Amino acid sequence: MHANLKKLEFIQSKINEIVNKKQLKTKPEIIVVTKTFPIENITPLLENGHVHYGENKVQEAESKWGEIRKSYNNLCLHMVGKLQSNKAKKAVDLFDYIHSLDNEKLALKISEYQKELNKEVKLFIQVNLADEKQKSGLNLNNLKSFYNYCVNDLSLNVIGLMCLPPIDSNTDKFFKLLKKNSDDLNLKHLSMGMSSDFENAVINGSTFLRLGTLIMGERNVT
Repeated sequence: MHANLKKLEFIQSKINEIVNKKQLKTKPEIIVVTKTFPIENITPLLENGHVHYGENKVQEAESKWGEIRKSYNNLCLHMVGKLQSNKAKKAVDLFDYIHSLDNEKLALKISEYQKELNKEVKLFIQVNLADEKQKSGLNLNNLKSFYNYCVNDLSLNVIGLMCLPPIDSNTDKFFKLLKKNSDDLNLKHLSMGMSSDFENAVINGSTFLRLGTLIMGERNVT
């Protein structure tokens, strides 16, 4: 068995263990974040039937997945990185989910391109829970009005909230806060939990985990 597949199956068994032990109602999907990895490293997962994959950059996703997704009908691609509004058209065309909606300009562009391309994308609003200046995401104080703008004015399909808690923080606190705000808006999905904190995210009701290193290994960053 391929090493990446072994790692994926191990994580899935960990998740099952937590869900059963805590008697949770929600078992999250694993988005395998494949940024910087070539398709040959991903093929064993594809051939084993894994469905959800995440990329951080539109250009890389386009060159990597453009052709191969024609061979896998049920494949779901997730845009998990920051999305510039000038890349919105390609993103709508390529991705099934966008996890980083956080401003009106981007929301408007997505709305326009969905009509033009006759395609609806599932969207997460990214929330900057600790109001960190270096991070993207909406301030919590603006969440309700932005959500109403997206759903009522633009008819966007907002399915949930996404967060990136501060590094070395008590992620439990931030995951609980995101869950509360999600419940207040009556949203079904939460995109939270990465390789370092996925167990906490599972316990707190995440429906999509964004896992890269744990499955694909360390990245060669140049």
